[in-house]
Amino acid sequence: MYDATLAETVTIRGDGGDEIEAYLARPMSQGPFGAVVVIHHMPGYDAETKEITRRFAVHGYNALMPNLYHRDAPGASPDDAAAAARAQGGVPDARLIGDVAGAAAHLRALSNSNGKVGVIGYCSGGRQSFLAACSLPLDAAVDCYGAFVTGTPPEGMPLKVGPIKHLTKDLSCPLLGLFGADDMHPSPEQVNELEEELKAQDKTYEFHSYEGAGHAFFAVNRTAYRPEAAVDGWEKIFTWFGRFLVS
Repeated sequence: MYDATLAETVTIRGDGGDEIEAYLARPMSQGPFGAVVVIHHMPGYDAETKEITRRFAVHGYNALMPNLYHRDAPGASPDDAAAAARAQGGVPDARLIGDVAGAAAHLRALSNSNGKVGVIGYCSGGRQSFLAACSLPLDAAVDCYGAFVTGTPPEGMPLKVGPIKHLTKDLSCPLLGLFGADDMHPSPEQVNELEEELKAQDKTYEFHSYEGAGHAFFAVNRTAYRPEAAVDGWEKIFTWFGRFLVS
């Protein structure tokens, strides 16, 4: 079997038809392959999340990460773009939905696509993954410690976002949630609140919480990294997408 991948910066049509930067990684063979929209964390469109995008390609998925901060600071470094986005209260929900819709359309149009698209997000991207899955027709979703699906940002936090638990009734696909038991945003109580709503709405979901792990336990370049939780989490992610995105 031919074992090669291609990763490159591309331009896609995002919300409102805007041209935005994105990072595409895909296997260089005919497929067909399922696809994953990767939603970056609050620190932005950075090298670490590009590495995650490439990891999906290595495992046999077309993967695309839209630069959600492209409009806020075109051409800026990830740190500067993230600061500009935070100063404006973060990415508006409606714009996020449009950008993920554009990314999903781009992935479905690839010649080696099987037509199935999932979404995954980390940190603020976890909430946005849930938002996208409740707003768009998708085949699978993963929420990695997404804050403020339930609950509101504390006083002084720059994000201007509100809870979106009420959208659970519109969830279009199975949801996997991966959380740290020591996290505060979301706290275990907030995770439980979302789980109760998923049960009430009879949605297909699977939640896992890791003892000794807090926020950002997947982030290999941060002190929050927890190898055991991250390794198990990656296994669960690929099992989940294997169930719902592979023909």
